[in-house]
Amino acid sequence: MAKQKNKTQPTDVLPADFIAGVEDEQKRQDAEWVLKMMEEVTGEPAKMWGPSIIGFGSYRYVYPSGREGDWMLTGFSPRKTALSIYLMSGVEREKESLEKLGKHKLGKSCLYLKKLSDVDTDVLQEMVVSSVQKVREGDIRY
Repeated sequence: MAKQKNKTQPTDVLPADFIAGVEDEQKRQDAEWVLKMMEEVTGEPAKMWGPSIIGFGSYRYVYPSGREGDWMLTGFSPRKTALSIYLMSGVEREKESLEKLGKHKLGKSCLYLKKLSDVDTDVLQEMVVSSVQKVREGDIRY
């Protein structure tokens, strides 16, 4: 299989500059909190991945199909409709935490939050810690 490069690659844009450009003040404040929390959890500096995702660290993945590449350990994006939190080990693995989290929606590896005040931020941080640990151990489910 020919190696394809991910469309979303790290860039040289500063995450702080990207967050400063978020128009909604509450979403900007939420993004600043998530940025600080994810830096503390991962011990990695924030890096822009593509035009709108802030990621932390990286790992090498290989899909069963043979496709492989590098991706962030965890990340987020302050989108207009929701704050997207990327838990690369798989959100569905965190059922117990999801029950305690608060108001949210789910994707395969993505948690969508309208605002941080809708959720228990301690539970959110525990979920990020759990996901990062699983990814670092190679415990990822596709």
